[in-house]
Amino acid sequence: AVVHLMRPGGHLIMPRHSYQGLAVMAQQLADRGTVTVHRVDIAETAAVEQTLRDVSETARAEQADAMLWIESPTNPMLEVADLPALTRAARDYGVRTAVDNTFATPMRQRPLLSGADIVVHSVTKFLSGHSDLIMGAVVTADPSIQAELHTHRTLHGAIPGPMEVFLALRGVRTLAVRLNAAEATAGSLAEQLEGLSRGGDLPVGRVVYPGLRSHPQHERAGEQLAGYGAILTVDAVARGGRSAAEVADAVLARLKVWTPATSLGGVESLAERRRRHAGEPETVPEGLIRLSVGIERAEDLYADLLQALQAVARDNPAE
Repeated sequence: AVVHLMRPGGHLIMPRHSYQGLAVMAQQLADRGTVTVHRVDIAETAAVEQTLRDVSETARAEQADAMLWIESPTNPMLEVADLPALTRAARDYGVRTAVDNTFATPMRQRPLLSGADIVVHSVTKFLSGHSDLIMGAVVTADPSIQAELHTHRTLHGAIPGPMEVFLALRGVRTLAVRLNAAEATAGSLAEQLEGLSRGGDLPVGRVVYPGLRSHPQHERAGEQLAGYGAILTVDAVARGGRSAAEVADAVLARLKVWTPATSLGGVESLAERRRRHAGEPETVPEGLIRLSVGIERAEDLYADLLQALQAVARDNPAE
């Protein structure tokens, strides 16, 4: 609905790493000639500002619309954008800004207060929190945008039923408790896994979590976010003649507490190798495992990851 606010011939600036559904839809629109897509590293502020400048000039010359789509933290690489700087630059160049706030949730980030025109949430994920609902939400403080979105919703029938609304409300009521618990566990797991990566005995490579000092945008995340979230990633490394992807799949196959699945944000902890999806960009490592932390005991989650890694290490000794 948000992307369709642009007239045909518009320009969409979006992160190189983003929710796969958006990436696929944007490519389909580009293939049809409906929009021109410009991919950027959303964490590189100067580069995004340059793209905004160039695209806005082109859009003005063509009398076309332009939109900057921000995902922060990004899926699955967890890059953190400088929201105030990017929304300010977009406004200066006359470009609408939409922010996918699914990973941070309203508990950790308020993009409208940072200058965004539109905020998008996958209610399916953290907001509902029980993996039993499919719903999205669009938020804006601009009456003209609200009117456009309302018309689109009315014409296209994207209106949730009473049961879906009940499930969403039930989930939102426990969001703070669930997120606080999951986030605390995620931080602990990130530190423990990063420690394992330094040891070299297990097939653990880079660990990415905004709360780690090793994260490229750690300071920015600390300034912008009220917490670091419940998502982290760990790169499995090639071992014993097996590729990083094969090692990652072997680790996932040995998990007992974690569930190998593609979603995130629920009370159950999920693990997934993202590059198993053909649409993921090549800049996502083949062995990257995305971990969505739930509300199980931190000790149980770590023990499960450890036993799976140890089993794979035994089966595939280092050369």
